[in-house]
Amino acid sequence: MASADDFRRLALAFPGAEEQAHMGHPDFRVGGKIFATLHGAGKGTGAVMLLPEQQELAMAAEPEAFRPAAGAWGRDGSTVVGLAEVSDEWLERALAWAWAKRAPK
Repeated sequence: MASADDFRRLALAFPGAEEQAHMGHPDFRVGGKIFATLHGAGKGTGAVMLLPEQQELAMAAEPEAFRPAAGAWGRDGSTVVGLAEVSDEWLERALAWAWAKRAPK
């Protein structure tokens, strides 16, 4: 089980990661590109920008914690994370994948 503070701490631990805001909620960027977001207060969810294959692995490992975002975003790998359901291990893994997808090469 993770909190919004855990999500934020882990996201900001990656090299070059910074917190900004997008559409009224915090997002986490590297090289100017969003790799993760925290949804509004009280929602208990965030999102990570994964590759579709990584999304499938996360959902298979912890189906109660991960689900595709709505529409085309979800089909492209954007994945909602339930903070109360996700394990620390999988939250860290998903954030690492999302960071690596967006980090400058």
